[in-house]
Order: sequence, then structure tokens, then C-alpha cells
Amino acid sequence: MIEDTLYQDKNVLILGIGNILWADEGFGVRCVETLNQHYRFSNKTKLMDGGTQGIYLVQHVQAADVLVVFDAIDYGLEPGTLKVIHDDDVPKFMGAKQMSLHQTGFQEVLAMAEFTGSYPKHLLLIGCQPVELEDFGGSLRESVRVQIEPAIQIALAYLKKLGVEPMGDNCTPEELAPGELGLNSYEGGRPSEYEAFRQGDPRFIKSTEGTS
Repeated sequence: MIEDTLYQDKNVLILGIGNILWADEGFGVRCVETLNQHYRFSNKTKLMDGGTQGIYLVQHVQAADVLVVFDAIDYGLEPGTLKVIHDDDVPKFMGAKQMSLHQTGFQEVLAMAEFTGSYPKHLLLIGCQPVELEDFGGSLRESVRVQIEPAIQIALAYLKKLGVEPMGDNCTPEELAPGELGLNSYEGGRPSEYEAFRQGDPRFIKSTEGTS
């Protein structure tokens, strides 16, 4: 439950995590990217594209009094469903899948922060049930994409209760990641399924033709 204390002077971290290269895994990153494009906050509120940085996020979580996380979470619900989790329940629900053996789950990030005694006072997870995670190079499916704005509004309403509100429209946002990775650029530069070669490296395949 949110206390009466306002958090205007506390450190707020709004974090999007996930891998934009794997279709709906990019939901969290796209949420914080969209939020950054349309709103600006005081310098006490940090918006961050956390990607799949794993333990490298610990220092940022440790510094936060309030943590809001966007992520794609496999709850086993109807694809595109949003689910909101608070405080102590958050670690149970983090991470739809581990993309590699080298990627540290965000559960571990929270555990490390708690172990050091530097853990957010308030924690909110806004997760979206993915449709597709196996399309390498793909983008968000439509039923997930349309949940970006509702997810952002949930986050803004939560922060408002803590006394944290946007200062206005963000007309000239600082990019959270290289511009080429932005949703419009990413989708605009993606070749069609007909043009894209998705069977492996054609140089290798050609060089091994006819071999047993």
C-alpha cells in the first residue's frame, strides 16, 4: 500500500527490460521509449532502457526509492493481457524467458539489491502477456503493441499517487538507445519476409553444398 509520504524529492527509476530482437520480448523497452518521447520529468526521475543488461542494472535499482518496471511476462493469460504486480510479489513474476545462459534474470538483480540493503521502497511491475517470442528480428505483435499506451497510463497514475508527475510534453527527448533501434526506424529498415534470408548464413551454406 502506498503511504501518504510524497516522493517528489526521492529517486525514481522507470525501467524497460527485454530484448527488442525477439518480437514481444521488446515490450518493456518500447514502453519506456514511448514514455520518454512524450513526457519529461524532473532530474530525480530516470527513464532507462535496461535491455538485457542483467547484473549491470543492480546499481541503478539500488539507487531507486521508487522502481517502475515494464516487461513482457508469460503469465499464461490471453495474449496481450496486462497484469500489474506490486512490491514483494514482483520477483515471483519477472522474466518471460531467459534468452541466453549469460543473461542474468531480473529476479537476481532484485535479490542482489535486497541483499545489500539498498532496495526500492515502492516497486511496480507492469507486464504484458506476449504473443510471440521466437521471431528473431521481428517486432511487437499488434495485440501487444496496443498495450503500450495503457501500460504507460497505469505507470503515470501510480506515480501520481506518490506525488511524481510529468513536467510537460517532451518535445526534444534525449535518446535512451541508438536511434536505429527506435521502433519506427527498426521496423522501417526491416526487410520483408520474402527478402530476408532466415535459414542461416548463405556463405556457409554455399561453401558446404554437396558435402556429406
